Amino acid sequence: MSDEVARFDVVVIGAGPAGIVAALRAGDLGARTALIARGEIGGMAAHDGPVPVRTLAHAARLIRDARQLGQYGIAVGEPALDYARLLARVREVVEEVRDRALFGAQLEAAHVTVYEAAGAAHFADAHTIESERGVRIAGDKIIVCTGGVSRRLEVPGVELTSTHSDAWSLTRVPASMIVVGAGATGVQVASIFNAFGTRVDLFQAGPRILPTEDEDVATAVAEAFRQSGIRVHEAFGAIERFEPTEDGVRMVFVKDGVRDGIAAEVVVIAIGWTARTDGLDLGRAGVDTDARGFVGVDDSLRTSAPHVFAAGDVTGRLMLVPQALQDGFIAATNAVLSTATTIGDVVTPVGSFTDPEYAQVGLTEARARAAHDVLVVTVRLDETTRTTIDGQTLGFCKLVVDRRARTILGCHVVGERAVDIVQTAAIAMAGGMTVDALARIPLSFPTYSGILGRAAAIAARQLDVDAARNELTVAI
Repeated sequence: MSDEVARFDVVVIGAGPAGIVAALRAGDLGARTALIARGEIGGMAAHDGPVPVRTLAHAARLIRDARQLGQYGIAVGEPALDYARLLARVREVVEEVRDRALFGAQLEAAHVTVYEAAGAAHFADAHTIESERGVRIAGDKIIVCTGGVSRRLEVPGVELTSTHSDAWSLTRVPASMIVVGAGATGVQVASIFNAFGTRVDLFQAGPRILPTEDEDVATAVAEAFRQSGIRVHEAFGAIERFEPTEDGVRMVFVKDGVRDGIAAEVVVIAIGWTARTDGLDLGRAGVDTDARGFVGVDDSLRTSAPHVFAAGDVTGRLMLVPQALQDGFIAATNAVLSTATTIGDVVTPVGSFTDPEYAQVGLTEARARAAHDVLVVTVRLDETTRTTIDGQTLGFCKLVVDRRARTILGCHVVGERAVDIVQTAAIAMAGGMTVDALARIPLSFPTYSGILGRAAAIAARQLDVDAARNELTVAI
């Protein structure tokens, strides 16, 4: 390794969404900036996250839609999946996104020095970063954006299992699959491979899948999964071990003292995330991690070391691309300008491209009822025009409204275009709109966004009826 050290105002470690935006923002503010990437620019989001996953989910959706064509008088045969060709398409999409949408030209225009495929980086001292492929750079300020990795189970035989990353890189569709963990990642794996023809068993240790979602959402998705052929096992007990079989892996688990087992070709563990900080030598810079292993930050994304900031998944906050982008911008702003800008209370829509889709923004019904006097309105998708036209009537749109302020506290959707519907709700919430104001927007008909408008109109009318009834009661 060379003794020569290139010096910068800001060094950003990690080139996923948070790192790219942090480097771009620092460069735009006039700081001499370096961006060092373990592998290719884009990080997990481009190579192992939303981009490839959404491509696979799109293929699953196309298979579903192809089977629907006969209802509309279009004669075709049964769709057949060429998985090798699909994987080639995934690689094409990833490359196109990398070339066109990952800020390469902007980074160059901002005069950011990019060290791509530098290998794992670590702190040599408080201000110096070294990589396994010989890069040595120093920064007055450092921004850690190294992301996260799948959390592994600590049970015998776990080396026989796969992570979600391994699942996306399978060279063929397995006949059977066990997915352990039914949060956002696990249900996506289960949904996609079920559509591809795999027999899927989905296991969740807790009482319901999607434990962070509204309870009605979790119930509806679980029922839809079961109807589609996924075997959903909730509150299944505890895993004792994994053991090899002739053609796969057997999972042995125990519940209430009773031992049971199930075998499949592939077992995917999707039980959450931990920070990618192994080998980073954070202690040399005086950077502390929290009890979960994530880099601890304050509201300005500053770590325990005043010159080091952290952004994105490595902080263990909302581990999503939009939040990583915001984190990168805020961390770089504070690093360069020595400000204390905070993220604040941001409206955060979250959704997943399963079949059916689900999405949410704001408070769940249970959390809203604990703190507010609420009105809950639910519109079933089998009662709406666009879903009937498209033949996609499974699901619902739920609005949770504060009765007194008439503002939207939460929106939860299961079904076709759920993610898109919730984006509209998030904009309304961020703008502080009342349900009355949302209901008065003449959204195009028939559309999926119009379903949200219908829910708002029902809520506004119900609030008026309730108010009139209360006035009459007082008068009497």
